[in-house]
Amino acid sequence: MLMMQCTKVLTFALGCAATLAVAQPEYDLAKLEALALSTSRTVMAAREQITVARSAVDSAAAFPNPELEYLGGTVRSRGVGGNTGDARSITLTQPLDMPWRRTARIGVAEAGLDSTAAVVKAFEADALARLRLRYFEVLRRDVELSNTREDMAAMESVRSRIALRVDTGEAPRFELIKADAELLNVQKIAQAAGFRREQARLQLRQSVGEGLSADFVLRGNLRDPLDVPPLGALRKQLAESSPDLARARAEMVRAQHQLDLERRQRWPNVALKAGLDEDPETRVSKFGVVVSIPLWDRRHGPVGEASAQLSRARHELAAQEFSLPQQLEIAFQQYEIAQAQVGALESGILRQAEAAVTVAEAAYRFGERGFLEVLDAQRVFRAARAELITARYELASAWVEIERLRALPGGKEQ
Repeated sequence: MLMMQCTKVLTFALGCAATLAVAQPEYDLAKLEALALSTSRTVMAAREQITVARSAVDSAAAFPNPELEYLGGTVRSRGVGGNTGDARSITLTQPLDMPWRRTARIGVAEAGLDSTAAVVKAFEADALARLRLRYFEVLRRDVELSNTREDMAAMESVRSRIALRVDTGEAPRFELIKADAELLNVQKIAQAAGFRREQARLQLRQSVGEGLSADFVLRGNLRDPLDVPPLGALRKQLAESSPDLARARAEMVRAQHQLDLERRQRWPNVALKAGLDEDPETRVSKFGVVVSIPLWDRRHGPVGEASAQLSRARHELAAQEFSLPQQLEIAFQQYEIAQAQVGALESGILRQAEAAVTVAEAAYRFGERGFLEVLDAQRVFRAARAELITARYELASAWVEIERLRALPGGKEQ
């Protein structure tokens, strides 16, 4: 009776575990991107810079506050018959925000907002690029681990057959020693592949953020097609959507407005002033204008600094306009090279290496070839397979770089 109850409890627990395993959500690349953009603390922190820049625009558009001055005291006459009493003075000063200076100041802040938005967009593009690379890294390590486990199982099978032949005297003992050494080597490779897989999973979770659980499951394959538009269309998209170009252009506009502002700061500041003075005998009302005279400070330093900043911004924009298309072309060439390598390995080299393993194993079973030839064929096949995995990963890396330069919004199918 107790045994039956234990069996029922164990069955229920296994059923719950299976249900939880099935219920574990799977993440493809688009879901990971959406999760990272919505939960990553670093992305959220970067987006707060836009709020700061918007507040700077509000500050630039604010009008100056009036200044109110009040003085009070007592009047005592020194002569005979003079009046004694309270005296007070009230002064109101309103600085005028001149339109030419206000326009330039707001222009500086608005260009700063555009520059900040471009910086945040570039940050998100870089974050998505790191996430994509680590996503493909996990897929790569999964394939490598699966292949090494298959190699280990195959090597264990070969080793058992060799041990049987050695026991029956059909093969020399050194073949078993060689098989044991090869099995240990395959086991070591499988163990290292497992460690690399765990490291890749940790790095991917670091890129996504705390919203991704530690036991996440990926949906995807390193063999999935990664298409890119033609190079001409990519160049056009780069010119329109590149955040690096947008930032450089906004910085140049901001430098132009800053230079205009510094030049207009040379002009006199104007303020309206009204005052009221009272004593026991008189009341005096005054109204006038306060004008600063730019006599000693002609703002040569700030104007020269702003002019140099404008020149620097123009040089940086020209450098970005030259270097970004070059980066795009390099990434596109790497994509084509990796695509050609994948095609060559899939269509010819890997198949020939696999066929060579099959022939060598068959010849060994019939006693026509030695075990060393089987090992050589297996090594060639494993090397070709590893080269194919590397080529696929390089293809994905080139695609990631192209997408980073395009800086299209992530988190959805493109």
